[in-house]
Amino acid sequence: MTLLRRKPPQGRAFLAGVLCAALLAAGCGGGGDDGKRSRTRADTTCDGKLKGTTDITVWFHAGPSGELSTLRAQVKDFNAAQKAVRVELITLPEERPYTDLVESAAASGDLPDLLDFDGPNLYNYAWSGKLKPIDSCVPDSVKNDLLPSIREQGTYEGRLWGVGTFDSGLGLYVRPSVLKKAGIRVPSGPGYAWTATELTGILHKLRKQGYERPLDLRLNYSVPGQEWNTYGFAPAVWSAGGDLIDPRTHRTADGFLNSPEAVKALTTMQSWAKEGLVDPDKDDKAFVAGRSPLSWVGHWMYPDYTKAFPGDVKIVPLPDFGKGTVTGMGSWQWGVTTGATDGDAVWRFLAYLLKPDQIHRMTVANGAIPATNSAVRISPSFAEGGPEHLFIEQLRTVARPRSQTPAYPAVTVAFSEAFAKIVVDLAPVKPALDQAVREIDKDLADHQGYPSGGT
Repeated sequence: MTLLRRKPPQGRAFLAGVLCAALLAAGCGGGGDDGKRSRTRADTTCDGKLKGTTDITVWFHAGPSGELSTLRAQVKDFNAAQKAVRVELITLPEERPYTDLVESAAASGDLPDLLDFDGPNLYNYAWSGKLKPIDSCVPDSVKNDLLPSIREQGTYEGRLWGVGTFDSGLGLYVRPSVLKKAGIRVPSGPGYAWTATELTGILHKLRKQGYERPLDLRLNYSVPGQEWNTYGFAPAVWSAGGDLIDPRTHRTADGFLNSPEAVKALTTMQSWAKEGLVDPDKDDKAFVAGRSPLSWVGHWMYPDYTKAFPGDVKIVPLPDFGKGTVTGMGSWQWGVTTGATDGDAVWRFLAYLLKPDQIHRMTVANGAIPATNSAVRISPSFAEGGPEHLFIEQLRTVARPRSQTPAYPAVTVAFSEAFAKIVVDLAPVKPALDQAVREIDKDLADHQGYPSGGT
């Protein structure tokens, strides 16, 4: 999600921008030509040749504090380093959600050359013809440097369509001093995650220690239809052995989202809420105020949590609901649109943004997870031994992308609404999931199962 700092992946105010860019290979050190390029059949987005002076347009969401200003600075530095191209940043109205602006621009043929989008939307954008595949643009040296989660998030039907400069991480924040006093073990990595049953016992033990509502699920984010519920809690379904949709064919959610495994996982989560073990977090302070020593949330809360409890915050894996711990992944990515006339020029700018020092520059600004191994190594918090290294370990081993289907917009709305009914409204679990299945399968039927090749 996302993606994310104080708000969930699509729960923050959007600001969009348009910028014009192109890049001269040697002058800026964009790194676009070093190494062998991967090519896929019918992928002619890049041919390795710049076609002279080229202007390209770029749209960027507002993002957390610092993202937009950092991109502006990167654009300014990029322009100053060479004269063949210019990058111009144009602000778009904030009255409409960014995704609506993308859809409107696509309908009118006004998409930019380089588009920034929330990662899970890639599959619909690729299927519907908004994006071009970029395997022919990305050298193997760059592709191999990307975290596996970034590559997986950007892949649809065997092709690479997008790449991000940062990723997201999800886990349980805990206060080790509180756990130690209660005699509770602190998991050291994904292989040592608490089981869901163990976590239930831990919550009861913490209540006896005086923490009436010891678990924070960031329910202040839990707006039906918004992205937090899917980003945050689909991992519980996956960990139990369920799914949001058939992961092989993507043709139905029936038997997956309403499977016994999914029902069991969400029944367990609902039981925590029914017993009053979950803080509603209406003031956004459940963890920082000390009410809840466990908080199920993402990387974006690390600064606030460590400020509240210096030296007494640790990130541990999400609980294992039966098939091993699973974490969420995915954040904003860049893609070359079908309207781009010079893919090489677009890639050269993107290659600049993917340089280790530029990734580090952006992730220092937004607190997100660096997208490449080389950038991780120069990021003390995420590097080996750093306090947030668990996020890297998880993204390399137990992370799963949200459903990789063009139907994802319908999938996430249906699941998000079902989760809110189950955990917030305490509605019966199976009927809520059955309703979500009907909504997803209706969308699939309306689009003839999203056949390959788009509309």
